[in-house]
Amino acid sequence: MNANLPSTKPYLVRAIHQWCCDNGFTPYIAVLVDSRTRVPREHVRDGQIVLNVGYDATGQLDIANDGISFQARFAGVARDIWVPMGNVSAIYARENGAGMAFEPESTTTDTTELEAGSDRPPEPPPSGGRARLQRIK
Repeated sequence: MNANLPSTKPYLVRAIHQWCCDNGFTPYIAVLVDSRTRVPREHVRDGQIVLNVGYDATGQLDIANDGISFQARFAGVARDIWVPMGNVSAIYARENGAGMAFEPESTTTDTTELEAGSDRPPEPPPSGGRARLQRIK
């Protein structure tokens, strides 16, 4: 098998997404969360998050070969979501669980560890306490 062939994963994800939508099911994706994943951290449990990627729940949905991007509301707040395709561990129909799981793709290096050639390990995220909202103008 040629190692230069592109991954079949994005094609399978798009196909199952279309199958769900064509049959009136709600497509969900299970995602392994790391520093490359842009999701609401307050909804991450055990390093994973499950997201509704149905057309009714998303805006500007794009399932590209390198990742999935869309806009969605969480607790009434619009958020931009980005999920690298390698972090998608499953796509399935909420109503019956039909879909496909994928082997996790190893991310040997976390992007925060390679910031600007730094040899320092990344700073740990703040622990405990209450989440706070910061206004950016």
